[in-house]
Amino acid sequence: MPYEADLDREVFSKSVDTESGKLSVKIMSYNEGARKLQISRERQDKDGVLKFAKLGRLTKEEVESILPLIQEAQAQM
Repeated sequence: MPYEADLDREVFSKSVDTESGKLSVKIMSYNEGARKLQISRERQDKDGVLKFAKLGRLTKEEVESILPLIQEAQAQM
């Protein structure tokens, strides 16, 4: 079954700005299925435009900034 964007539902979404861009915490549900946590990173390019980047490793400060968002999201899973 191919992916259909209209079946993907965002249940929760919050983000935090970092010195290099933005970290987002989301709860997604596809086709009314199980709710799943998604963490993503966006970095600013030289023109200041945010672009998707691999999440990779997090600094202690980044973890501390998104941990409350993860806990808030967990309550909605």
